[in-house]
Formats: sequence, C-alpha cells, structure tokens
Amino acid sequence: MCTDEYRAKAERKTGAPLGCAAALGALLGRAPPATVAAPGRTGRHLGVAFQIVDDVLGIWGDPLVTGKPVHGDLRERKKTFPVLAAPESPAHAAARPARLLESDGSLREMADLVEECGGRSAAPAEAHRPASAEPAHELRPLVDYLLRRDL
Repeated sequence: MCTDEYRAKAERKTGAPLGCAAALGALLGRAPPATVAAPGRTGRHLGVAFQIVDDVLGIWGDPLVTGKPVHGDLRERKKTFPVLAAPESPAHAAARPARLLESDGSLREMADLVEECGGRSAAPAEAHRPASAEPAHELRPLVDYLLRRDL
C-alpha cells in the first residue's frame, strides 16, 4: 500500500461518514446540490485528516490521553500513514513499510526508525493539507481541534 491508497481507504473509512454527517443538515433542509456537496467534501477531507492524526497517536500518543497502548499500531503491524510515509530511499531501506512491519526489532526501535525517516513529521503536514480545503467557517474550530489532538 502507498500513501495514495491509504488516503483513498481513509476517505472511505472515516471520511465518508463525516462527509455524510456534514452534508445531512443541508440535504434535510432541501438545499441546492452545490450547497449539500460543499460540507460533504469538507467532511471527507476532515475524515482523512482525522485518520492521519489518529495514526500518529496510535504510535506515539500518551496512553493516559488516548486510551490506546503506546506503539499499539506497530504491535499490530498496521500500515499507518507515518509508516507508509517513511521515505523509500536506499539510505532508509529498512524503513520501507513491508520491511519495517516485518522487522524483529523492538516496537520502540520501529517507532524511532519511522520518526528518523520522516514518517512522524510527514503525518501532521499531510493532515493539514486536506483539512485546509476551505471548510465552512463554522467548522474551523472542529478542524483545529481534530488536527491538534495531543500532537
């Protein structure tokens, strides 16, 4: 899986329900199709951003805040955005997602390698990219909250 496939999967998994919820009010209010589509797009983008931030928290988040075990996604060998975003250069061959997730190293070593290869820093940058797709002014506080969940 590559980051493009990840984004498509995240849009189906998390983006679609948020997009539906965001568009529902306009739809029920019998707004014109363009008015219904705008919050729907924003919700789908927000869902992808939410999932990316959730992936960061699944590896490096504070268990007391997230309720998830530290390095939990690595333990389960999930192909999260930070893992997939680790560069595939010869200098970082060990960080390739398939090799990283098959490694016998400790979870801490795996997390350090993902971070060293840029996967951790790439995630918030990517999360902000779709979230900056001009959400409705009223949704801005929600967008800001979802993107800053204890990063």
